[in-house]
Amino acid sequence: MATPAPTRPGPTRVPNSTSTATPSVEAVRALARASRLLERASGEVNLAHYRVLAAIASGDQRASRIAAKLALGKPTISASVESLCQRGLLARSEVAGDQRAEALRLTDEGARVLARMEATMAAWVDDFCARTPDGDQVLRALVWMGQAIEHMAAERHAHAPGSMPK
Repeated sequence: MATPAPTRPGPTRVPNSTSTATPSVEAVRALARASRLLERASGEVNLAHYRVLAAIASGDQRASRIAAKLALGKPTISASVESLCQRGLLARSEVAGDQRAEALRLTDEGARVLARMEATMAAWVDDFCARTPDGDQVLRALVWMGQAIEHMAAERHAHAPGSMPK
């Protein structure tokens, strides 16, 4: 027998909240505020550039793959890559067998900037989680959210026009 799909909370009020918004709306508002606070904590580059650096550090070397993974247009990725290259955080190199493609890699300075940013932002997340009733559960939920985002991106890419069937 199939397992029923999990249900989301209905439009009830969040405990200890004075808002009349649904839990989903309150979560959206919290994520928006958290995004801004993380950007302030990151200091050295904005979150859009951070995402590009992190994608390259995790193995994506082509701008087209990074654009797909981050759900950004090619002009946006091109501008980010150009800016990061000018700042000495990224380097380009040719891809053997493909004259049009460029491989991207972090420079030593790019790796140092990324490491500092992630340490600072991780400390902010740890501090944030420590201020909640169950910080470990909040941290796990954030990791699950990241995994769900990756799954949704893979689904979107699999259904995109021109994608190869698996």
